[in-house]
Amino acid sequence: GMGWALLGVGLFLALYTLLRHGLRRAPPLHARPALHGRTAIVTGGSGGIGAATALELARCGARVVLATRSALRGEAAARRIRRETGNPEVQFMQLDLSSLQSVRAFASAFLRQEPHLHLLINNAGVSAGGTTEDSFSLPFQVNHLGHFLLTQLLLERLQSCAPSRIVIVASSAHCAGRLRLDALGRPPPGLWPTFQDYCDSKLANVLHARELATRLQGTQVTCYAVHPGFVNTELFRHAPLWLKPFLIPLAWLFFCDTAEGARTSLHCATYEGLERFSGRYFSDCHLQEPWPPAHDDRLALALWEASERLVGLR
Repeated sequence: GMGWALLGVGLFLALYTLLRHGLRRAPPLHARPALHGRTAIVTGGSGGIGAATALELARCGARVVLATRSALRGEAAARRIRRETGNPEVQFMQLDLSSLQSVRAFASAFLRQEPHLHLLINNAGVSAGGTTEDSFSLPFQVNHLGHFLLTQLLLERLQSCAPSRIVIVASSAHCAGRLRLDALGRPPPGLWPTFQDYCDSKLANVLHARELATRLQGTQVTCYAVHPGFVNTELFRHAPLWLKPFLIPLAWLFFCDTAEGARTSLHCATYEGLERFSGRYFSDCHLQEPWPPAHDDRLALALWEASERLVGLR
């Protein structure tokens, strides 16, 4: 009986491994670029895809700023990356995207302390519901408005250090996004408001990259929206308890790990010859067509103008 049980377990594990590696496609690895003398900011750099992105940039020799809400986690991540890469130029700076005041404080501290900026990786994201101190919905502010303000405040520095790049971590969830311009930043109505809010913020990410690229033509600053793949990160920690038993096996079976999830961000941040694709959407390290609403130039412009108003830039 024990033998059969062990054989059954062995077969199950073999099948599981075959499925796991057969069904998940990780983007290809490219040779590491040399990034010595270049400075990068990675938002949400203390865990998940952000930490994996920061680790790889540090391995390439970049000076890396982990812009993260938690000082405890940020300092620990910076220490770990310095130790793993032997690159001493990795540091934490406090940034809470759910507070526009914190975004402004971070930007002014960074501009005071750091003479250069070549890469801005707008990576941080949340899928939880809630309201921020600025009275916006949490996912929309963290995923879009906070990053929008941050990008605007750092744009001059990126331009003075050009060629430079901005990477906005979006998601294929933008396909379900519906932007209501008259109620931007307020939780959407409906049965799944938090999920809808997340999808809306991801559509905003793709449109942000599109309009930003238009405005940056001729500056040698380029930007890209990326879908990192379905990555096994802490994004699901806010999922309802009843859903977790379904999500966890799915995540293990089908989802990429964080190093694989960072590859498309790294590709858009460092791969040569992508300048002509500024404003476009990438997945699996390849150019992809986003869903139709993400092609809408009028919507992109309207979102830009509304975002400027909401964050107090006009």
